[in-house]
Amino acid sequence: MGSWIDCTLADLGTVVGGATPSTKQEENYLNGTIPWITPKDLSTLSGRFISRGERNITQRGLDSCSAQLMPKHSVLFSSRAPIGYVAISKCELCTNQGFKSIVPNSRTDYMFLYYLLKYNKNAIENMGSGTTFKEVSGSTMKGIRVRVPADKEEQTRIAGILSAIDDKIEENERINCNLEQQAQEIFNSEFLQFDTVPDGWKESDLLKIADYLNGLAMQKYRPKDDETGIPVLKIKELRQGACDASSELCSPNIKAEYIVNNGDVIFSWSGSLLVDFWCGGICGLNQHLFKVTSTKYEKWFYYAWTKYHLQRFIAIAADMATTMGHIKREELAKANVLIPSGEDYHRIGECLSPIYDLIISNRVENQRLATLRDTLLSKLMNGEIDVSEVEI
Repeated sequence: MGSWIDCTLADLGTVVGGATPSTKQEENYLNGTIPWITPKDLSTLSGRFISRGERNITQRGLDSCSAQLMPKHSVLFSSRAPIGYVAISKCELCTNQGFKSIVPNSRTDYMFLYYLLKYNKNAIENMGSGTTFKEVSGSTMKGIRVRVPADKEEQTRIAGILSAIDDKIEENERINCNLEQQAQEIFNSEFLQFDTVPDGWKESDLLKIADYLNGLAMQKYRPKDDETGIPVLKIKELRQGACDASSELCSPNIKAEYIVNNGDVIFSWSGSLLVDFWCGGICGLNQHLFKVTSTKYEKWFYYAWTKYHLQRFIAIAADMATTMGHIKREELAKANVLIPSGEDYHRIGECLSPIYDLIISNRVENQRLATLRDTLLSKLMNGEIDVSEVEI
């Protein structure tokens, strides 16, 4: 096994802080051709690499704020609001002041550096300071001590093991993106191209094709002393697709209908409205979320129709004069649905059901792979696993 050395992040590369051009000269500084990344862009990033954000800046904008154009394969690390998003630049780009990124030197494998920062995220976050919000300063970032293989080839082998897992996760996500597009096209062509209701079909609404079960106020159902709790599924968990160490726990002995399993359709009707398949393991359904089921129709049917009406529900919630927009159950009754004839229902289901089943299967696999990756990350970064003979 190769030797490991103690060093600082500054020993591994150049720490670069981001900057923001003045908004007073937006026409000169913004909407250019240089990708400009903010922490918000990383909050929705799927995968390790980023090539663009919501906005670009001009060369004049870059020069005006003394920002630095970072090369391909720089490792971005959000240093405030929040601390700990990590990504790799896929091309030349710059960031706003919410980053302390690292341009790796010739002795550092960029992918290893990415995983090193992922591994040390919590430790780095604990070094942040500030009253309004925590921030990691440039001097703090440079001085953070880490332990790394002295040999770059060993760094590359470690990164290769972890990358192989992330490659598969990202490939599954690309497949699912394509599958979702196919499913949407099939739904549109089968249900949204009619001027009149076809013979044998009938009109209905969401409440007539499915049951929308609202969750429980889980603070009333905490685990008892002799129980091992299960995670509570809230809007945060649904949005990120998984539970984490910060997820609350509830009793596993709540009524069975409030237990959520992989593949269940969940509809967040308050706050951030979204409809999705849950694939993050067993948990308890919190209030403000509907678990959507049906004894009459298959999952593909009530999922597709609920998702179809989502944008209208979002618009209704946005127009409500409340602190947190939501939709009422009566809106579900107003959401029109076309029910095909028996023959057409079966034909369309033979197309859509396998697509949704594969999407669910890929997501469940990705959860298992992510758990494996995180387990290996800890062991590899601690030097517990000998990778000296591993060929990548």
